[in-house]
Amino acid sequence: MPERVEPCLALLVGKPPEGDDWLFEVKWDGYRLAIHIEPARKVRILTRGGHDWTHRFPTIAAAAAELDVQTAIIDGEAVVLDQKGASNFAALQKALGGRGGKRHAEEAILFAFDLLYFNGHDLRGLSLEERREMLVQAHEGAPPGIRISEEIDAPGAALLRQACAMGLEGVIGKRRDSRYRSGRGGEWIKAKCIQSETFLIVGYEPSSVALGGIGSLLLAGDSSYGWVYAGDVGTGFSVATGTDLRRRLDRLTTTTPAVKIRGRKRVVWVKPVLAAEIEFRGWTDDHKLRHASYKGFRDKAEMGAIFRVA
Repeated sequence: MPERVEPCLALLVGKPPEGDDWLFEVKWDGYRLAIHIEPARKVRILTRGGHDWTHRFPTIAAAAAELDVQTAIIDGEAVVLDQKGASNFAALQKALGGRGGKRHAEEAILFAFDLLYFNGHDLRGLSLEERREMLVQAHEGAPPGIRISEEIDAPGAALLRQACAMGLEGVIGKRRDSRYRSGRGGEWIKAKCIQSETFLIVGYEPSSVALGGIGSLLLAGDSSYGWVYAGDVGTGFSVATGTDLRRRLDRLTTTTPAVKIRGRKRVVWVKPVLAAEIEFRGWTDDHKLRHASYKGFRDKAEMGAIFRVA
């Protein structure tokens, strides 16, 4: 049984593909987790970055321990649902105590969408449809802390419109015959109502009138040549989040910018160690974020998710 499996990642596309060879699900807005059920019902919960967060998701861990399986690796997303039943990333962060927090998220449940290992057998070479059939089998009798992320029988474009109308983040499409392949190979895609990605914070512009004293955050993405300036964000802060941001960033100030930007004189540069989830409407002609809004911190355990600039 593998100690850890690098997750299969979804490729961002402008619109969902068409055809019966694609399966569609709702895109959940939470933390990607791998649930390892090992001999004697020992449970380990690993984040996308490989950190052991078993103790931080007690409801999910307890549910996994009750599954009628010998061994398994379940791929899924930990979420906190709002009153309408939609996943709420901010609520999940609050449940965990914010970035670097130590709280246990009893409210979080897991939406399981793949099964990589089952009762001594590696399933990654099977088709997605075969793996999902076995996932349903493994889920039988499970407590409410683990649910199946259901396939939705609708064309991808129609499903995306419906998801957007309901205030959801978007949809995920997967090739029915695809094997499980780590990385972003295109077998899985994501189409979003509002794009949301993780960027590094490399500096900020102070303000005496903005909430928390931050006029805007300067953001960077990854590339083959190192960090690349991706634009800035000046909305989405409350008094509390803005104040907390300023406090954290002022501990990380540096005289060495992580990226090159012309014409910005009032920037306070910071070490590129904090990541933020940013919503945006698209890209400008010079490859900067358009209509960006701050959504929340990404924990250090999720740092592998930094957006890669083309």
